[in-house]
Amino acid sequence: MTRKREKIVIALPKGRILKEVMPVVRRAGIEPEPAFDDEGARQLRFSTNHPGIDIIRVRSFDAATFVAFGAAHIGVVGADVLMEFDYPEIYAPLDLKIGYCRMAVAEPEEMVGNDDPERWSHVRVATKYPNITQRHFARRGVQAECIKLSGAMELAPNLGLCRRIVDLVSSGKTLRANGLVEIEQIAEITSRLAVNRAAWKTRPDEIGELIQNFRDAMLSKQAGPPAREPVS
Repeated sequence: MTRKREKIVIALPKGRILKEVMPVVRRAGIEPEPAFDDEGARQLRFSTNHPGIDIIRVRSFDAATFVAFGAAHIGVVGADVLMEFDYPEIYAPLDLKIGYCRMAVAEPEEMVGNDDPERWSHVRVATKYPNITQRHFARRGVQAECIKLSGAMELAPNLGLCRRIVDLVSSGKTLRANGLVEIEQIAEITSRLAVNRAAWKTRPDEIGELIQNFRDAMLSKQAGPPAREPVS
């Protein structure tokens, strides 16, 4: 008896990135079932127009974890997450050029002008990215004490938790609304197509063709399916 082949699972992040990536997914020839676009639907795994491909919808930080541990074969993951966790099991062959933002150091605006970053030897920082933060400051010989927060980073300096934060910045409106100023940029961030290395080794034709379809979709300015469709 022939064992049924496991479906390829693609992990997509919820939120703003999902809206930006779906046109790319559709140009790559992958159309999820109608429930995917139903905001009232509670399911997290969805079939597609390809019998051998499913999509899961997860939190942005978790997309990398699903791919790294093989629960998903492919995912869309922010460069910030890849930098923070540095999973050796993940290969990111394609920059999707969506979700652009930057990772930056910010502090209260009243500190600017009297603060010289070149003279720092120790900083206390609130961030969701302690590994990136510590590496960034270590390169300058600065010891970083990181306070891990999952959100609302901008409150930390105002409430005396710390004087500086490291966070993602897009327009900068949230910083300004909370009296903070960006003083250093650590990295530019976009979302990448991430692949589980083991899956690529064991299913090279299917994974390779999917990657190529996403690459073609990035180059295409026309909506609709690409010249070739993913292997089911």
